[in-house]
Amino acid sequence: MENCLSRKQRRAARVRRKLKKNIKGRPRLSVHRSNMNIYAQVIDDIKGITLAAASTLEKDTLGKGGDIKAAQSVGKLIAERACKAGVNKVIFDRGSFLFHGRVKALADSAREAGLKF
Repeated sequence: MENCLSRKQRRAARVRRKLKKNIKGRPRLSVHRSNMNIYAQVIDDIKGITLAAASTLEKDTLGKGGDIKAAQSVGKLIAERACKAGVNKVIFDRGSFLFHGRVKALADSAREAGLKF
């Protein structure tokens, strides 16, 4: 179990290391996926604050927490909240998760709702 966690942490660090080369002062859209829920945050790394957040734990989201419909509604919700906070351009941080399934659905719906990355 320890090897699995260390591989996951190394993969997340590798993704974030590549992101920091191309960040250019933009906030980061960070995604975390569990079996039951999906979470998204827009983070300003320079100031160290969270500008907007959304998850399937909120009543505003549609569907169950672990399906693609819920991920799409979280993507739309995070885009609306980020635009309300004055953020239009972000850099997508998938962490240690593959850009596939629920993570891809969240990203696509956030793009459709107005975020650029």
